[in-house]
Amino acid sequence: MTDNTAPDRLSNDPRSKFHDTAALNRGIGITINGRERTDVEEYCVSEGWVLVPAGKSLDRRGRPMTIKIKGTVEARFLS
Repeated sequence: MTDNTAPDRLSNDPRSKFHDTAALNRGIGITINGRERTDVEEYCVSEGWVLVPAGKSLDRRGRPMTIKIKGTVEARFLS
């Protein structure tokens, strides 16, 4: 990750190995298939997918249920 490029893969979950607090504090903007998304839980640019919450459903551990959306993913820093 350089100073101006967002990481290839990033997660909001602190238990994930792809969690990066410094990058999240800068703010990440995600666009998938030309549409801006603000509710992304995790993304991967190279594999072309994002995980977004599936409504208000929770799994048995209290975490939001997610669905995977595949397509062209673009990630950028907001600031």
